[in-house]
Amino acid sequence: MKRRYILYRRKRGGMFYIEDTETRKQESTGTRNRAEATSLLNARNESTRQPQLNLQIAKAYLAGTDSGVATRTWQQALDAIVETKNGSTQDRWRRAAKETALDHIRHRVILETQAEHLFACLKAGTVSTNVHLRKLHNFCLSMNWLPWPLIPKRLWPEVRFKERRAITSEEHQLIIEREKNQERRSFYELCWHLGGSQTDIANLKAEDIDWPNQTIAYTRQKTGSLAMIHFGPDIEAILRQMPATGPLFPYLQSVRCGDRATEFKQRCNGLGIKGVSLHSYRYAWAERAKTAGYPERFAQEALGHNSKAIHRAYARKAQVRLPSLESYEKQNVEGRIIPLLPPLPKPERNGHSISAAG
Repeated sequence: MKRRYILYRRKRGGMFYIEDTETRKQESTGTRNRAEATSLLNARNESTRQPQLNLQIAKAYLAGTDSGVATRTWQQALDAIVETKNGSTQDRWRRAAKETALDHIRHRVILETQAEHLFACLKAGTVSTNVHLRKLHNFCLSMNWLPWPLIPKRLWPEVRFKERRAITSEEHQLIIEREKNQERRSFYELCWHLGGSQTDIANLKAEDIDWPNQTIAYTRQKTGSLAMIHFGPDIEAILRQMPATGPLFPYLQSVRCGDRATEFKQRCNGLGIKGVSLHSYRYAWAERAKTAGYPERFAQEALGHNSKAIHRAYARKAQVRLPSLESYEKQNVEGRIIPLLPPLPKPERNGHSISAAG
C-alpha cells in the first residue's frame, strides 16, 4: 500500500519536513534529528493506514458481486442516469451532467468519495446542482454502487427556489402592444386566456378545438392528464385568425421551449419587465380564477391538475375580496341565494328514531 506521507530534508537549515502526497501540503517536523523525524513520519502514516486498509478490504468483498466497484466514477454514474431518461428529461440531465460544480467529483471513484466532496459541489453550484446531485446520490444508492448514504437525508441543504410571480394584466398588455409578429402575439394571448404551459399551448392543433361546444381540450405533455377549457368571445376572436387545420403555431411548435422562453425574456427586458417568464401566465390564470371566485374543481380541469394542493400553490397570492355577511343576507331576501336544505333525520335504531338529544 502506498504511503501517503513522505519525509525530506531541506538543505538550508537541515530541518526535516513531512509532505502529504495527495494535497502536496508540507509541514515542518520541528527537528533536525533523523530518528525523531522518522518516528513522526511513521506515526502520521499509521494514522491513515487503518482507514485505507478497511477500504481495500471492502473493495475486495464488493468486487465479488460488482466487478466495477473499484473503478466506477461519478461521471459513469451520470452517463448511466442519462441513459435511463427520455425526451426533455434526458436533455435536462445532459445539461446537468456538464455543470462545472460537479468537476469536484466527476472523475473520483464513487466508493472513495467522502461527504465533504459532495458539500464542495453544493457550495460551488446552484439550486439546480442541489436538486440533481441529490437525485444522482440516491440513484447510486439504489444501484448499490454506494453501500451507505454519504449525506443523511435530513442533512442535505434545503432546496430554495427563486420566488415566482404571476404576470399582471398591465404587463401582458404592454407585451401584446409591442409584439409585431402575429403568431407570437396570438401565442401570448392564448397563454393569458388558457393558462396552459408554453409547450402545451405551442403544440395546440386546430383539431383540439370543439367549435359547437366552445371548448379546447388537449393532453398535457408533462403529466398526461387532460386539460379542457370552455372559451368565450375573446378567445374565439383569436382562434378565428389562426389556421383551420394542423398546428395553430407552426413556427413556435418547431423551436425548443428554451428558445421560446428566451424570445419572451428579450421582449420583457425591452419593456423593463422583471421577474416573469412564460410560466408566469400559468400563475396569472390561477390567481385570476381564484379572485373571480371560479370553482376550484373547474380550475383544476382547466389547468390539467389532479391535486387541489397544486392549484392552491399556483393561486397562493391571489387577492380575494370577501363579501360582507350583510350583502349575502340581502341577496337571500331577494331570493338570489338558494338556502341550504335542513339536515336529514338520523336513521332509526330498533324501530325508534334517535332524537337530537340522544
